[in-house]
Amino acid sequence: MSKRLVSAVLLPGVSGLQVSAARRLSLADRRVVWTPQAGIVADVLRGPARMALRRPRADDDVDRLESLRSCPAALALPLHSSQGRGALLFAHPRPGFFDSERAAVLQAVGLHVEVLLAAAVRNRELQAEKKRLTDLEEEARKRMARDLHDGPTQVMASIAMRANYARRLMQRDRKAAAVELEQLEEMARQTTKEIRAMLYTLRPLILESHGLVAALAQLADKMNDTHGVNVVVEAAADAADGVDPALQGVAFYVAEEALNNARKHAAAERIRLRLERRGGALVLEVRDDGVGFNVGAVDATYSQRGSLGMVNMRERAELVGGSLRVESAEGRGTAVTLTLPARPPAPAA
Repeated sequence: MSKRLVSAVLLPGVSGLQVSAARRLSLADRRVVWTPQAGIVADVLRGPARMALRRPRADDDVDRLESLRSCPAALALPLHSSQGRGALLFAHPRPGFFDSERAAVLQAVGLHVEVLLAAAVRNRELQAEKKRLTDLEEEARKRMARDLHDGPTQVMASIAMRANYARRLMQRDRKAAAVELEQLEEMARQTTKEIRAMLYTLRPLILESHGLVAALAQLADKMNDTHGVNVVVEAAADAADGVDPALQGVAFYVAEEALNNARKHAAAERIRLRLERRGGALVLEVRDDGVGFNVGAVDATYSQRGSLGMVNMRERAELVGGSLRVESAEGRGTAVTLTLPARPPAPAA
């Protein structure tokens, strides 16, 4: 349009409008933070005006920008963004530069800038969501590595050592060796159960073939069989009917994580897993009679801890438009309540 055109994108910041992008503005002007009180920028910020045109020297707000003081023509356009209402500011050293044709072109530019800003915000949101998902996957891998190290890996090492001991024992005491081999067999069977349980939680095929209610019932059975934990499932057969499969997967993950937390840390004798519909929402509650804990104290120390179980459950719920509530007190057990919509939220336009 003109090489002498001065322009600035003004977006709301903490203390007022800030220059987020500019052309032909001095460095000092780019650092200006201001709250328009009277003038063309204030007009488009506060009113329904689609455009404001005025001489800079008659405009207290615009006059704050030294680069515009020599420009007798200025034009301001409203700019809507996720940060709030901002403005596009143009100025030119030629009087009367902003005729109707140029103003129309700049209005079209303003609409294009709004689209670009919305796309940039959406891109940041997508990148943040991608990072959260990546972090969740990384935490899941770390948890699996810890579980393998603390369980099957150590047991297999013990089996190897005891098998070597049994082999040597056979030469001098066959009866004692037979007892040792029976114990080794039981250890191997138990380890096989634990590995199968881990594989099940990674990809429960029953969740895909028979749905969430059947998957939770099988999860409870495996907890009972593998770890001797009394898990009771309360759910109507059609409790998850019509719920998006991806959301059923989130509910299963939270149930499995909450059950493992109760098994490992709560010393619970009984865990109740309830699934029901409340209005249009799917509600999952995992309640144990274990030792309980101070929720606030645990939340405050998660940044220093290696395990992020509750954080991961909460983030997975929020990613699909749901919520997670954890209630507990020392000596009073723990209740984890997950609330999910029947369908995931539609992506932002």
